[in-house]
Amino acid sequence: MNFPTPAIVSQAAVRPLPRALLLLLCLAYVVPGFVARAPWKTLDITSFGYAMALAEGKTPWLAPEILGLSPDTEGLIPYWLGAWAIQAFGDFMSPELASRLPFAALLWLALMATWYAVYYLARSPGAGPVAFAFGGEASHIDYARAMADGGLLALIACLGLAQPSHEASSYVVQLSGVCFVFYAAACIPIRFGTPLCVGAIGLVMLALSGAPTYAVCLGLGVALILALTPVDAKLRTRSLQAAGAFAILGVAALLLAVYLHQWQWRILPAENFRQLRPLFELVVWYVWPAWPLALWSLWIWRRQVADWRFVHRHLWLPILLVTLALVNTVITTPSDRALLLGLPAFAALAAFALPTFRRAMAALIDWFTLLFFSAAAITIWVIWLAVYTGTPAKPAANVARIAPDFVAHFSLPQFVIAALATLAWCALVYWRARRNRPEIWRSLVLPAGGTVLSWILLMSIWMPMLDYGRSYTAQVQALAKVLPPPSAGCIATAGLSRSQIVAMQAQGGWHLVPLNDEASQACQWLAMPLESLRSPSNETLGAEWLRLAAVPRPTDKNAEIVVYRRQQN
Repeated sequence: MNFPTPAIVSQAAVRPLPRALLLLLCLAYVVPGFVARAPWKTLDITSFGYAMALAEGKTPWLAPEILGLSPDTEGLIPYWLGAWAIQAFGDFMSPELASRLPFAALLWLALMATWYAVYYLARSPGAGPVAFAFGGEASHIDYARAMADGGLLALIACLGLAQPSHEASSYVVQLSGVCFVFYAAACIPIRFGTPLCVGAIGLVMLALSGAPTYAVCLGLGVALILALTPVDAKLRTRSLQAAGAFAILGVAALLLAVYLHQWQWRILPAENFRQLRPLFELVVWYVWPAWPLALWSLWIWRRQVADWRFVHRHLWLPILLVTLALVNTVITTPSDRALLLGLPAFAALAAFALPTFRRAMAALIDWFTLLFFSAAAITIWVIWLAVYTGTPAKPAANVARIAPDFVAHFSLPQFVIAALATLAWCALVYWRARRNRPEIWRSLVLPAGGTVLSWILLMSIWMPMLDYGRSYTAQVQALAKVLPPPSAGCIATAGLSRSQIVAMQAQGGWHLVPLNDEASQACQWLAMPLESLRSPSNETLGAEWLRLAAVPRPTDKNAEIVVYRRQQN
């Protein structure tokens, strides 16, 4: 069956991006942010704390707790993965790094699953290029590979992906689960057994990482699209079988979450739904530069979108994922993490805009990207230079105000990594500017390369500053000057957040006991957050406790920990 398509693509335009360069780009994006840093607040360090407690056998696997506190984000898989990694690799590396390894692997798999999802969508009926009258059109396989390259570059280029995807949190597991289901739905009916297993894994990952309702909606939506997608008669039975399987798997994932007490009502009351303006502003920067390309793709492919005789899988499957993510962004919190699940679909729609680009539009994207990321890189370098030399004076003063008492120490490896990344960006710009290239993915090379450049610079020469500002290391070091060594006995606590508890236990080594626990009677020291003392309902302290000091967190004045010592009678 032939479908009208706006993709007019020659064979010269579908030369694939060299595999080695594509894999190197993914590696350069995934690794920085997971290594050479302390756990950051809040999700990163709390996830590590629960994983460590599970690995040490201090809490049940089906109901992890820290000092009687359950996780503030739903899900079990993130803590299981961290605990298993600590048990497997904790003897060879620090527990903090070991606990982040599964999430680095999941991000890598999410990128690969997105590539294959776009690849198989580009091979679906109605998505291929137009056949030329005298030949020379792109072959379907080469076209699909070039489109997959473009989809992966679009995903990496999304500004909102960088920071959340490098956290050891449930949201990375959810993102990977969505990508697995996306790949499975795109792959069927060309392949059957392996995609169905991958899709089942993805739905279970969603259900046991805090998104069971999302899992059942995604499973039913995929089932509907597969049931309505036109396929050859010999593949019709397989497509219907896959549709039924996804419907059953989606419901089964929800039932599994309910059985394990992982389903909770998270939809906001109607009066708290997101207003359109904040949502629009979030989408504009979070999904940049994929969303303009996705809108252009929907416009240029509008005849297929509006063709109700057929459900074109290469369009409606990404539309389903984008719709679910946008609705989830409006009705749940945190909104930015909810929107994260729609980025692979935005990237897929952006890829289908590439065959329809004119030279002027591609040049506009290139120039804007070149100016934006070059300015960002220069800014990062100038601020780094100001911190280490004091010149220019204004950026140095701003950093000193935001991060007081920060002492900069030059690191040659970090400098070399940043310098190599900058030189690679210059080489990429030269490659793109030296002549007009015909490849359809050319317009996304600079956006993806610029995003990777900025991320590497932040995770190399800016890492000491970010570590100082986003971790609890400085506060724990200050607490060590007030509190006794870990061998001196327990420390009572009341009102500390989960991240503060984990920081004191993991980084300080202290044994903490809740103040309302009978075992706290043996503790001679007490640690409480300052905001708890300001509460008029606080009646936990008696005259037996003598206040010694208030230890601030350098970059957050509202995160002070007040230290007390029990007075001897």
